[in-house]
Amino acid sequence: MSLHRRRGPLAGGWFGRLTAQWRTVAWLTVVWVMLWGDLSWGNVIAGVIIASLLITFMPLPSIATSGTVRPWPLLVLVSRFVADLVVASFQVSMQAFRFHHTPHGAVVGVRLRNPSDIYMTITAELSSLVPGSLVIEAHRLTGMLYLHVLDLDAAGGADKVRQDTLDLEARVLRAFASNEELKAAGLYHHPGEPSVPAGASPSGTRGADDAARRTDRRTDRREGKR
Repeated sequence: MSLHRRRGPLAGGWFGRLTAQWRTVAWLTVVWVMLWGDLSWGNVIAGVIIASLLITFMPLPSIATSGTVRPWPLLVLVSRFVADLVVASFQVSMQAFRFHHTPHGAVVGVRLRNPSDIYMTITAELSSLVPGSLVIEAHRLTGMLYLHVLDLDAAGGADKVRQDTLDLEARVLRAFASNEELKAAGLYHHPGEPSVPAGASPSGTRGADDAARRTDRRTDRREGKR
């Protein structure tokens, strides 16, 4: 759900809502077929009907976004996610064979560059799908994600977890965000402009981010002692 106001009813009524949100209908249909695990005309038709009923009678609140889909960054995002999924699955499975090793879990706080609902949701979902980490809390107003890490030492420490999450968010933004949103996050590099490192903060907010980072480290230490 978003803090933005819900849009008014479309001029075309329920038919106009369906035609305007056909992508949502298609996506819900795909989810329905995947849940059944059987690609058949019956499941596809049932999925379209159920998705249409959901869009018509239980519309979701609008999420304001001005992003776009970039094919190459999207391919990079998906490829890196699949690679991380395979590597993390192997690393977590190997924990079962380390009989004399006790994983030291911890909660790590990460402040995202863009607290938009859609980008935060994508980043949180992709982080949770990779074995070894799980998003346990998200603060929409502050853009904070709190991840529970299975083994903080194996993950490279709290700073490494933060940097990996920020790198994931950067790939998400490059795949879906607008140029204005990339500029605000310090990720848009136009020829002739000085480049900003992916983990750096935009000018004017460095002091606040440094203070937040120190607070996050204290939180990590407290959680690690529990």
